[in-house]
Amino acid sequence: MNHAVMLPLVLPLFVGSLLLVFNRLALPAKRAISLTATGLLIPISVWLLMLAGDDQLRLYALGNWQPPFGIAMMLDRLSALMLLLTAVLAGFAVLYACRGDDERGPNFHALFQFQLLGINGAFLTGDLFNLFVFFEILLIASYALLLHGNGAARVRAGMHYVVLNLVGSALFLVGVSMIYGLTGSLNMIDVAARVSAADPEVLPLLGAAGFLVLVVFGLKAAILPLYFWLPRAYASASAPVAALFAIMTKVGLYTIIRVFTLIFGSEAGELANMAQDWLWPLALLTLAAGVIGALGARNLQVMLGYLVVVSVGTLLAGIAIGSEQGLAGALYYLIHSTLVAGGLFLLADLIARQRGEIASQMVPGPSLRQPLLLGAMFFVGAISVAGLPPFSGFLGKVMLLRAVEMGLPALVLWPVVLIGGLGMLVTLSRAGSLVFWQPGDAPVVGEKADPWRVIAAASLLLGGVLLVVAAAPLEAYIKAAASQLLDVPGYLRMVQGGAA
Repeated sequence: MNHAVMLPLVLPLFVGSLLLVFNRLALPAKRAISLTATGLLIPISVWLLMLAGDDQLRLYALGNWQPPFGIAMMLDRLSALMLLLTAVLAGFAVLYACRGDDERGPNFHALFQFQLLGINGAFLTGDLFNLFVFFEILLIASYALLLHGNGAARVRAGMHYVVLNLVGSALFLVGVSMIYGLTGSLNMIDVAARVSAADPEVLPLLGAAGFLVLVVFGLKAAILPLYFWLPRAYASASAPVAALFAIMTKVGLYTIIRVFTLIFGSEAGELANMAQDWLWPLALLTLAAGVIGALGARNLQVMLGYLVVVSVGTLLAGIAIGSEQGLAGALYYLIHSTLVAGGLFLLADLIARQRGEIASQMVPGPSLRQPLLLGAMFFVGAISVAGLPPFSGFLGKVMLLRAVEMGLPALVLWPVVLIGGLGMLVTLSRAGSLVFWQPGDAPVVGEKADPWRVIAAASLLLGGVLLVVAAAPLEAYIKAAASQLLDVPGYLRMVQGGAA
């Protein structure tokens, strides 16, 4: 049994608890501990990625209790990839926070570590109830992080976020309870085996439970019509928190992929691929609504929040395609959109700090102290997120568009994606011209950006360039991950073979 699977959980749990127990530590000490712990997650995730690269599925049963009784963690290519993506994003977000944003409250770094615990746990768990537990851990930490620094806007946005997610948690618990009552298990692989052999009379109830958890995952992923909380919440959060939240919607999309390819996948009999017909219209409507919202935004961070919604719609379209090529395109676009969105949230904060009272409002204002530097960073981020060559957004969209079958799906998806890309380009061009090309007559008021803040934001934005440079090996990995996801019999054999 390879205990390395537990390291992404044990490390943030231990460090977060340590920071709470020694709450009176000086801030520099807290920063050093948090930076070190978050940085260590990167080599650990690389190690797990290399382990998962042999295509062996690893099931870690705590206490060696086998399904359906034990708590199980599962490592495959997809979970290892998501762990590494989270570690990279969190590393630069905490670096940015250590330059002053963590001074607004005493427990920022402890909450940050617990947030990582919840996110990593959601990616690693092989158990539906523990998925609920890790959801609650990451949500409780995110409630506090969202309100970090106080402010009326954050309280209003935080209340909407908290109430909606509490409703989602209640529905999730109901759905999980139904699945347990009908199958007698909560281990995802064991549930998948039991659903495939379920009696016909319980199939309608299993389908209802499946759709109930789909609604919950749709709320987490910010799918239409459940996305209205996201733009204001992300805009109200501090920059490093908003950057880390770029992975939060991906947790919802990850769970949709995991549950609806494994439990309700190809081996589920009459319930096989039950969500596909719903995901198509939801994906296209979410994408269109995100573009419309971004076009109407008057605040830079709110606009970026709507661009996150656009990425959710695009990713959901790849999931709805359901093929190996569609999932591979969605995974590539997921990596791109997470890194670039995180970088843009950090960049928006750098811009706002140099605009005085106008901050991130998209109106003509004072000239920036570093227009060339910040303008170049904005240009790279805008081109990448709009899906124009030569950056990673273009490659991700090409992979998605090539994956869709010719006929009605292509006739629907191509115009929505391409016209949506045009709308994003118009939105970002308007924002760039107002911030960089139409300065007002007011004197320059901001200070030069902190170099470490610039490094954190630029590093995430350059992810769009690195993804192009490493496109060939990355494409090979994600295609293998998509193939592994669709090989449901390979997962079912894990229950028979026990823990790896």
